[in-house]
Amino acid sequence: MKEKASKKKSRITKRTNPNLIKDMLHKKISRRDFIKYSVYAGLSIGAFALLKDLMFKKKSEPKMSEQNLKEGMKEAKFYEARGDTVYCQLCPNQCILNNNMTGVCRVRKNINGTLYTLVYGQVCAAHNDPIEKKPLFHFLPGTRAFSIATVGCNMRCLNCQNWSISQASPGDVETQHMTPEEVIQQAQLSKSKIIAYTYTEPTIFYEFMYDTAKKAHEEGLKNIVVSNGYVNEKPLRELSKVIDAANIDLKGFDKDVLMKLTGGNLTDIKRSLKIYKEEGVWLEITNLIVPSYTDDLKKIEEMCEWVKKNLGEGVPIHFSRFHPQYKLTNLPPTPVKTLERAQEIALKKGLKYVYIGNVPGNEFEDTYCPNCKKRIIERKGYLVEEPKIKDGKCQFCGEEIEGVWSF
Repeated sequence: MKEKASKKKSRITKRTNPNLIKDMLHKKISRRDFIKYSVYAGLSIGAFALLKDLMFKKKSEPKMSEQNLKEGMKEAKFYEARGDTVYCQLCPNQCILNNNMTGVCRVRKNINGTLYTLVYGQVCAAHNDPIEKKPLFHFLPGTRAFSIATVGCNMRCLNCQNWSISQASPGDVETQHMTPEEVIQQAQLSKSKIIAYTYTEPTIFYEFMYDTAKKAHEEGLKNIVVSNGYVNEKPLRELSKVIDAANIDLKGFDKDVLMKLTGGNLTDIKRSLKIYKEEGVWLEITNLIVPSYTDDLKKIEEMCEWVKKNLGEGVPIHFSRFHPQYKLTNLPPTPVKTLERAQEIALKKGLKYVYIGNVPGNEFEDTYCPNCKKRIIERKGYLVEEPKIKDGKCQFCGEEIEGVWSF
């Protein structure tokens, strides 16, 4: 599950309209006020039903200010132009955009036959986080990552916990313009040697992420991504040259359920996982178990078998607890027993490092040696005890522990 950004007051584009009915359509109002205003307006029953239906339709994309447009606009990578139509080739959505159209991600726009990113440097969230929050448990434990995001996402997850920024359009949310150099400077000032591209979906701010990551490497900093893995092969292989670690949300292993829950294609995500591994990027997987969607234990078993066969037994997997969010507030939190059963299945299938997340205080956030079974990393929340690992091996028995343990 995508890590949650800290709450930040956002400035939403405001609308004013003297017409009562139009004003109602553009504002969130209570049921009581809705009925009151409807009566005042003298609406008929038929008009009342129509108005209610209109109220819950998605609002149109607000316009950006000229200043925002100028600062955030940069020609995008990975597209083909045919006349005034552009074919975006960044992710599997493969958006075909006529002039002035934006993609599914809301942040890539065709302007007179040229594809532009509208969020280059337009940072909507920036925090200095523990690396364990990503979560990355086998990559430089105890360190911190300067974490950034822009608005937008190329999926439509019903359970998104950062929906206020991931499902927003440019101009909806207050942002701060930052150059790659300024991001690096902020990371250094915060005493962080890592930059994380996270919170929303880093793929959709690809150009800004790539430029920043490349310059960060030149300054001796590491780069990590927390991603849904929904990206095409060519851009991913290029990005992998400047990325050191990734946590990929494998959001389910039933292709139909995954499409319903996220709008994504399982085949493309599996391909991305294999590419990360092939390119030598340290990889960890998060699997959010959503009740009635992704809690099928047989599918979890299939997923664990696939991970072992295609990625290796040493790839850590984090089974994460769902909490009611966004459009799935009707569901209960994942039962802890379901998470524990998933962990048992993964260990039985031969995966070495299996964790349970979003359950504060549980013992399954610690790392145990797969050979001698002794605890080699103890975690209390985001606090990490000194790892009992030396030169990549268990200090107790000498077993090799997969991961990145030093700069």
